[in-house]
Amino acid sequence: MISVTKSSSKGKLPEPAVQGNWPTALAPMQDVTGLPFMKVIARRGSPDFFFTEFIRVHAHSRVSPEILSSITDKPDGRPVFAQLIGENLDDLRRVAREMNSHPISGLDLNLGCPAPRVYRKNVGGGLLREPEKIREIVEVLGEETDFLLSVKMRIGFEDDRFFERILDILADSLVGLVSIHARTVKGGYGSAPSYDHVEQAVQRLPCPVLLNGSVETGEHALALRAKTGAHGIMIGRGAIRNPWIFRQIRDLQSGRKIFQPKLADLFDYFEDLYANLEKPGMREESLVGRMKKFLNFVGLSVDSEGAFLFHMRRTRTRADLFRVCRRFMLDEGRGGENYSLEPFDHTVAGNGRTAMRKAS
Repeated sequence: MISVTKSSSKGKLPEPAVQGNWPTALAPMQDVTGLPFMKVIARRGSPDFFFTEFIRVHAHSRVSPEILSSITDKPDGRPVFAQLIGENLDDLRRVAREMNSHPISGLDLNLGCPAPRVYRKNVGGGLLREPEKIREIVEVLGEETDFLLSVKMRIGFEDDRFFERILDILADSLVGLVSIHARTVKGGYGSAPSYDHVEQAVQRLPCPVLLNGSVETGEHALALRAKTGAHGIMIGRGAIRNPWIFRQIRDLQSGRKIFQPKLADLFDYFEDLYANLEKPGMREESLVGRMKKFLNFVGLSVDSEGAFLFHMRRTRTRADLFRVCRRFMLDEGRGGENYSLEPFDHTVAGNGRTAMRKAS
């Protein structure tokens, strides 16, 4: 095993695709960031790094073929980090060793998943309540991985009481990259992000920090990085809504006019996503249901009235779904209209219905 002193990391953070740029990353999102979505994003402008969906680590866990394919068949040859979620030290040690035989650029620990079914098992965001457990886990992973060790975290579970303590634990470990979603676990996705906590992490940690949480546009990404001093930007839900966002960030960094997608480009994205998510033997209703999860975010920028979301959520068949998408993206000359780079203020992607976003 390689001998490494504390406060230094194994491996090196990969360089951005464009020399001189600061890096972007597609955030790991369960049931989203598999190989099909990676390929669709890559055709519209890849991020500098990809992260896999989380690999569940427990006594009987095995890395799924689907996640392995997102590592071995990585689009554009961009670096891929494999994300683990778990808390048993022996099981984490075993899977970390297993991942050493795969072509990853880093091993990432999930300390941020806000799903109740996850944190109730004391994994993901649930671990933010136990700083000493985090210390044990990062020590084990740092010992076993041959790659850069990274952490994806939120600023706390229900508040930030352990935030500084956890930062100090990470600073005194082999962690070489920290990505911070600027909300608490209990804050979910609806609370206001606290980017001041990202700035605090930048000042406290010796390793690079990626900012994550409600990054809506390329301009917003640049402004947040300038405000916080973050090394780079990680984007999740915003990249589902706008798959060109990483290209647009590179446009801005290079001083070029940013790419402005039309609604016709959006329809191409929809068709591409549908074709890539479809698997042999998959029930039509299941695929339509899965597409709706993506279109819930896309619909935030389709029309200011929320009519697309209303009609899309009521479709049940492929024919109905394509008809609604054509109606709002292509029919009556709409294909030549600009697709909004920002979400409209009045609509939210929720549990099957359009809601009013409270004014803040």
